[in-house]
Amino acid sequence: MTAFRRTAAGAAALAAVLVIPGAALAVEVPAAPSSVTAERAEPRRPATVAAVDLLARIRVERERPAGYQRSLFPHWQDVDGDGCDAREQVLRRDSTSLPQVDPFRCFVVEGDWLSPYDGVTVSDRTQVDIDHVVALKEAWDSGAWAWSTTQRTAFANDTSDPRSLRATSASSNRSKSDKDPSNWLPPRAAFRCTYVADWVAIKVRWGLSMDESEFGRVRNLLIAECAGTVTAALPPLPVAVSTPVPGAAPAAPPPATAAPVAPGAASGGEQTVQNVHPGAWCSPVGARGTSSSGRSYVCSTTSAAGTPYSGGRARWRQG
Repeated sequence: MTAFRRTAAGAAALAAVLVIPGAALAVEVPAAPSSVTAERAEPRRPATVAAVDLLARIRVERERPAGYQRSLFPHWQDVDGDGCDAREQVLRRDSTSLPQVDPFRCFVVEGDWLSPYDGVTVSDRTQVDIDHVVALKEAWDSGAWAWSTTQRTAFANDTSDPRSLRATSASSNRSKSDKDPSNWLPPRAAFRCTYVADWVAIKVRWGLSMDESEFGRVRNLLIAECAGTVTAALPPLPVAVSTPVPGAAPAAPPPATAAPVAPGAASGGEQTVQNVHPGAWCSPVGARGTSSSGRSYVCSTTSAAGTPYSGGRARWRQG
């Protein structure tokens, strides 16, 4: 009798013929045990996405500038617990040479930085600014006024997506200030389309709006000078965020202490969004939140009765 070797991947389809003197007998080899199965390919997110397609996901509405204070966005903190604050992480990440880092306090002693905005090379860390690509005030005006301190801290120290924070020359960052692309673009023309695509990606990822002039300028760039520009797929947010209710007034800054979690809210390390606005747009789907009255809400694309919301977008509903 002839012995056959089988691989797990081909076992289900393999048949063997055993040769017996005077006759031929076809014998089907049994399928592999259920514990040996071919691995199914996991669905993958696209590596890149067209910036103009991302732009279509942004809501257009008037800004809400009242109440902004920079102190409402605690920044240059170590939010990921690696021992380095966000500024030092970006200085280390963006250095074009191997940076010298004091390991005891995670302080970048020396490095070289190429400012993407103006093409200036800087070797003195005191002349390097870490730019919030979407400025803190711009974020506030565009929806962050409705966020908790935890959410604003996550935005101000976001090193989970390299588009959020960039090492730039101090002069170019201060020229930019808190302007949006309708009022400022990098003087280095070769970087403008990347900058615009990054701006759109950050606003979509964090659920921030655009005003009409900002949206119009960005759209014109993406269908003309920057046509075909793509950007990296959006990574998950470090915290869940809520989208303000259209027409609502800016909320007063929340207290420093977190509100108690309502019964049925997320647990096991999941983030719970505080002071959500029932019926407001939200992301990501499945996030849990509590309203100011303490009721529990879920970010869902359907109502509690199972009726899909218009446009397939998610809203905060009780659940």
